Amino acid sequence: MNNDSDPFREARRKDAILKCPFQGEIVPMILRHEDVRNAARDWKTFSSDAPFRVPIPSEEAVRTMRQLPIETNPPEHTEYRAIVEPFFQRARQPDVIAKVEALIGEKISEALGRQSIEVVNDFALPVQSRALTYLLNVPESEAEVWIGWGMHVFKVTGGTFKKGTSLEAYLGAQFDRAEVNPGEDFFSALTKARYRGRSLTREEMMGFGNLTFAGGRDTIIHSISSILAYFGRNPEALAYLREDPRRIIHAGEEFFRVFMPLTHIGRVCPVETVLHGVTVPADGRVSLGWASANFDETVFEAPEEVRLDRKPNPHISFGFGPHLCLGASHARLIVRSLLEALTARVGRIAVIESKEHVENEACYQRANGYEYLTLQLTPC
Repeated sequence: MNNDSDPFREARRKDAILKCPFQGEIVPMILRHEDVRNAARDWKTFSSDAPFRVPIPSEEAVRTMRQLPIETNPPEHTEYRAIVEPFFQRARQPDVIAKVEALIGEKISEALGRQSIEVVNDFALPVQSRALTYLLNVPESEAEVWIGWGMHVFKVTGGTFKKGTSLEAYLGAQFDRAEVNPGEDFFSALTKARYRGRSLTREEMMGFGNLTFAGGRDTIIHSISSILAYFGRNPEALAYLREDPRRIIHAGEEFFRVFMPLTHIGRVCPVETVLHGVTVPADGRVSLGWASANFDETVFEAPEEVRLDRKPNPHISFGFGPHLCLGASHARLIVRSLLEALTARVGRIAVIESKEHVENEACYQRANGYEYLTLQLTPC
C-alpha cells in the first residue's frame, strides 16, 4: 500500500534544509527527523515566543492576539498550558469517549442511509465541531455556530485570508457570558483561572480561545477525510483491520504519520544561527518540517508505504518537546472511534468524486486533505 506524498525527499537527503520564500522572507525548513526533534526541544535557539509568527504564513493580518500557550516558551508556556490542559485531557474520560463514539456511530449511520455523502463539510466538519463541545463542556448546540464558520476560521475558498472577526466576536460574547454567569465550561474556567497570582487578562483568554478554535480545526478535518479516502482506494486495508480490531491503534498512528495535516510550523531565532550551512539572521524564522520528518527513511523503513502494523512508529505529527500538541488525545480518540465504527459496520467505501487540497508553495507542492470528497458507504 503506497502513498507517494513526500515532496521533501530529495532535499532531505541532499541538504537537510529547504529554503522556502514566505511573505518576502526566506525561511529554511528543517527536514530530517532528528534535526526537527532537536530543534523542537531547543526552545532557546528556536523560540516560540513570537506572536503571530509561529504559523506559516504568519497571522498578523487575521488576528489581534497572541495564541496561548503555543506562542510562548517555558516557563510561561508550562504555566499557561496547565490552565487549559484539564479540558483537553477530557478526551480520556469514559463519558467523553462514549459521546464521541456515539457521535461517529450516528454519522456513519447517516452515511450508510444515503446514496452518497460529501465527507469534508457533511461528515468531518460536524464531527470535529460536535466533538469539540464535549471537550470544552459546552452545550452541543454550540457546534452549529462553529459549523457555520465553514472549513476554516481564517481562510476562505481559494486559500485567501479573512480577518477572524467572527471568531473574536464569538469569543468575546462567551467570556462576557461566563463572567456574569459562570459554569463548568471552558470559557468559565478561563474567567476564573489564575496565572502567577492574578486573573487572566481578556487578551489572554482570547488567546486561549483563538488557538482552541483555529489550531485543531483543519487538522482533524483533513485527518478524517484522508483516512476515509484511503479506505476507498485501498479496500484491503479496511478488511485487514476488520480481521483483527486490535490492529486499530497501530493503524491510527500510521495514518497520523502519513497524513500529517500540518506540514510545518515556525520558530524564531533570537540570535544569528547556522543550520547545515544556512545562516538565519537574528529574529529570522526557521520552520520545523513535520511532514518531511515523518518520511525520513533513516527512521522509517519504506516510509512511502502505509503499513498499518508499523511498530515502532516515532512519528512527530503531534510535535515534540515542550510544545507537544494539546489536542493529541482528542485527535486520537476521534480517529480510533472512526476506525472502530468503520470496521464494525462498513463493508465497502467507494470514491465517487474528489478534489485534493494542494499546498502550492514556491518550494514545494503537497497534497494535504481534500477540498471536497464524495463517498458511497455500504454496510457489512
